[in-house]
Amino acid sequence: MVVGRLTPTYTVHAAQAAGVTRTQLRDDGVRVSRGAYVSRAVPLTLDAAARSLTPLLPPGAAFSHDTAAALLGAPVPHSWPVHVTVPPGSHRPRRQRLRSHLSELVPGDVVDRNGLRLTSGPRTWLDLAATLPEDELVAVGDALHRAGHLDAERLGDRLTGCSPRGIVRARRCAPALDPRAASRPESLIRWWVLDSPLPDLEPQVPVFDRRGREVAHGDLGHPGWKVLVEYEGRQHAEQDQFGRDVDRYSLMAADGWLVLRFARRHLRRSTVLDRLAGAYLSRGARW
Repeated sequence: MVVGRLTPTYTVHAAQAAGVTRTQLRDDGVRVSRGAYVSRAVPLTLDAAARSLTPLLPPGAAFSHDTAAALLGAPVPHSWPVHVTVPPGSHRPRRQRLRSHLSELVPGDVVDRNGLRLTSGPRTWLDLAATLPEDELVAVGDALHRAGHLDAERLGDRLTGCSPRGIVRARRCAPALDPRAASRPESLIRWWVLDSPLPDLEPQVPVFDRRGREVAHGDLGHPGWKVLVEYEGRQHAEQDQFGRDVDRYSLMAADGWLVLRFARRHLRRSTVLDRLAGAYLSRGARW
């Protein structure tokens, strides 16, 4: 048996059973943790790392916290260790690059993602409420909502009657989650405004011309005061996108909208709120 006949992720026991020598294992495998390897033939992704660890976990365990959020597509900066939750009474693995949490997993708390057991969107969001600041928690919740892993009904059911760490923060932020938010920066800006005295912003605000045709939409906006907020990511620097943006901003201005544009360098609460306050005041808003 040769290394090439192993799956891209494997345990040391599977490699030994396949007849892989120590030299072959050293040359082929990237060690994720004791006994768990990912072949150098594939990228060492979080998904691959989780798959290599799965055979070493106790029954009923599920990847959770930052790990589950990242695997579900939420904007969390993931680094080692991999997080896993095991139910009470189970063996709690203690390995390098693996952090285990002991907690009951009730029905609905676990989902299958292409063969990986993960905590569900609502359960993952509640776990992160204990550690994430409110603005980042909203950004994660928006992303999970947008991807279909979480909705108001399922989250409301999970919030009822539970009292994990971070439950106060979770109940405060839950009503703000919105699947229309298209990116982490938009979610952060929207929460900063919601958490301030300024008039709230709506996501994905349509802009109409004088004939009533929708000609553009803004990332965030207040239709009453005709103020729009646009976040400019790296893709907006591309030539074709830049040209489309010029058209959009012209159409917005022609319809009387005041457009505030922010880039990564401006993504600070004080900067956004100060500039937005000035825009509202220029329109006659008071609060």
